[in-house]
Amino acid sequence: MFQYIKGKIEEIGDNYVVVENNNIGYLIHTSKNSISNLNKDVNNCKVYTYLNVREDEMSLYGFATKEELDMFNLLLKVSKIGPKVALGVLSTMTPSNIKIAIFNNDVTTLTKAPGIGKKTANRVILELKDKIDDKVDLENVVFGNDIESDFDEVSAALVSLGYNRNEISRVLSKIDKTALDTEGVIKKALKELAKM
Repeated sequence: MFQYIKGKIEEIGDNYVVVENNNIGYLIHTSKNSISNLNKDVNNCKVYTYLNVREDEMSLYGFATKEELDMFNLLLKVSKIGPKVALGVLSTMTPSNIKIAIFNNDVTTLTKAPGIGKKTANRVILELKDKIDDKVDLENVVFGNDIESDFDEVSAALVSLGYNRNEISRVLSKIDKTALDTEGVIKKALKELAKM
């Protein structure tokens, strides 16, 4: 129903923001990642939204980026995951980290999110693996078949520092990794990313 709301952020809580638009304050439940990316001093902030309608309640969920909203919608498609659990996952991990965990069958990473046990993590992997294949260039996640699994760690480290997978893939394809350990690759990648 609502794709996004633009307005002034009037209040920021632990897991919500209030956005004022045309003298109406919208309470929007959001992730900790989005809260850290929203600036209270901006008068025209855009929050991508999802309206959750139940018999007894209507709630608005929103995110700083379209990518985060898309991942929220994907998580809601998993049986037994509702908006609150999906929000908890997105408060713990970025959408890129979630995609990497799903692709690599990484149950341990997914269970770090509140409300996600081993069974639910396995269900997330099973139900979303085919769906994220369409949304992630797999080559950018594993960086090719000839690269050892250490580079998944490199990718996750660079993503957590705020770089996107396209930048990471471009930089890693230029680096000669044969004589470097994981830490060396990260350092070299950071130098190259700083030049971009």
